[in-house]
Amino acid sequence: MHDRAEILSELRTILAEMFEVPPEAVTPDAGLYDELDLDSIDAIDLMVKLQDMTGKKVQPEDFKSARTVEDVVETVYQLVRG
Repeated sequence: MHDRAEILSELRTILAEMFEVPPEAVTPDAGLYDELDLDSIDAIDLMVKLQDMTGKKVQPEDFKSARTVEDVVETVYQLVRG
């Protein structure tokens, strides 16, 4: 995972497998809570999965302001880039 497109693709797979979100619904501007129907517990589960995926420690504050898929992609991108 080196670029945003790869991260978005992986995120689509994770959201489909873990939360039964249709992959086509996972667009950069899709809202995590309003459009994709995630709740705070789902967000924690997603954070843990992203931590496993990146091998990087994910801090909850890194995701506090994430509201859209693009926010998550950007956060993961910054983590991976170090």
